[in-house]
Amino acid sequence: QVQLVESGGGLVQAGGSLRLSCAASGRTFSRNAMGWFRQAPGKEREFVGVGAINWSGSNTYYADSVKGRFTISRDNAKNTVYLQMNSLKPEDTAVYYCAADSTSAIVPSRWAATGNGMDYWGKGTLVTVSS
Repeated sequence: QVQLVESGGGLVQAGGSLRLSCAASGRTFSRNAMGWFRQAPGKEREFVGVGAINWSGSNTYYADSVKGRFTISRDNAKNTVYLQMNSLKPEDTAVYYCAADSTSAIVPSRWAATGNGMDYWGKGTLVTVSS
């Protein structure tokens, strides 16, 4: 059974940092672009792309809203993707979902949209940023 399991969410004050992890099991994702979406409270079914990383980790993509504050990385040996979030703002409050695409390279349009067509999804981890 293929699973993506997010962890690391929690409550943090504005300006603080959190590091999310997405551990994959059931198959290797070392040849897949992977990344993160988020869903703000009260906006069910509205996923917003946060960022992505290509299969090797040599290329990344970020939404404008998180550029310069968030960093995505991966460890293919551990089948794990990370999202380092710094300088958090209350508007970053959301459930964060890990996703895997069928492509090895990042297709920005797929990560800038709502995530339709992603091959695999995790169940999400809640990040709450207090003001």
